[in-house]
Amino acid sequence: MDTTPYQEFAKEKLGFEFNDINLLVTALTHRSYVNEHKSANEHNERLEFLGDAVLELVSSDFLYRNYDEPEGIMTALRAALVRTESIGDAGKELGYEPLVRLSRGEKHGSDRAHDVILADCFEAVIGAIYLDQGYDAAKDFISKHILVKIDAILEEGTWRDAKSYVQELAQKEDGVTPVYKTLHEEGPDHDKTFTVGIFVNDKLIGTGTGHSKQEAQTNAAREGIKSYKNK
Repeated sequence: MDTTPYQEFAKEKLGFEFNDINLLVTALTHRSYVNEHKSANEHNERLEFLGDAVLELVSSDFLYRNYDEPEGIMTALRAALVRTESIGDAGKELGYEPLVRLSRGEKHGSDRAHDVILADCFEAVIGAIYLDQGYDAAKDFISKHILVKIDAILEEGTWRDAKSYVQELAQKEDGVTPVYKTLHEEGPDHDKTFTVGIFVNDKLIGTGTGHSKQEAQTNAAREGIKSYKNK
């Protein structure tokens, strides 16, 4: 295959040339592509496994050195840094989505499925960088694209349990407990999407979507937190 687009991406977006460009190609190859193209020998799950471990180590080391907090808070901060949404967004910002190799079916999958795939690819890219360039290069990559989000996470309070936090804010500011209402459901039973609203004194302060009511409520709570923060 022509690896030129991957080499150009590495130079322009990552700032270096891979010694083994096939590592980057593999990092951006989903299992479904290998199932559909027998000439493709490897998908990205092993690199994702490695990259996840490197990401956890780098983020844990960063938090330990910079924040004098108890273990529970440190764990919550790390979870906020490395959750699927955070690393999926980092992947979108990098712009590697056109290089991700998927089966025809996966290309037409749900937005949620694509977000998960992009997040998995991000971890696999970390694994590829670690193998090809070493720990320091992987650490620099994570610092540039993930650790820089810590200030926003702290400011917005997204490291905290969203539903508990928005309840605290609602009780403090308005003296009431927020109420969640399902506004919309769509899709087949095996792939439903729920839209939930969070209401304070019958006023809608945020909406969220998810593949379960719990996920949609959590996302609505995050929007509710932003509503209070922006007052």
